[in-house]
Amino acid sequence: MNRATAALAFLLISNLAVAAGTPAPADAYLYIGWPNNGEVIAAGKPFRVWFGLRDMGVAPANVKYPNTGHHHLLIDTELTPPGQEIPSDRNHLHFGAGETETMLELPPGRHTLQLLMGDENHRPHDPPVFSRKITITVR
Repeated sequence: MNRATAALAFLLISNLAVAAGTPAPADAYLYIGWPNNGEVIAAGKPFRVWFGLRDMGVAPANVKYPNTGHHHLLIDTELTPPGQEIPSDRNHLHFGAGETETMLELPPGRHTLQLLMGDENHRPHDPPVFSRKITITVR
């Protein structure tokens, strides 16, 4: 095999490994403990959001350990596609220190919240571990 063929084979194998994602436990269950779906939140002050996780562990970003990941809170957006890094912006909040809750303040209106676990490189697991999407109203 020449160098060009070897390099191409390496790139293809590397891309397959990234696309497959870090394995997740089959029974992992992620949920938002509070607020509840349909909750009405008072505007103008932060509220607590807490994350629940069963049958999987939490580890900080950049720490590779089997069956672990860290939380990402998705606000008014869709899940990140498999194999892609979860963005870090106002709609994708990262909790790379292993946090399991946060204080959040949102503008008045209807909002969706959803949790997505990310591996040490902020990529969804395979299969992805995500919570049910909930809707809250801030007024």
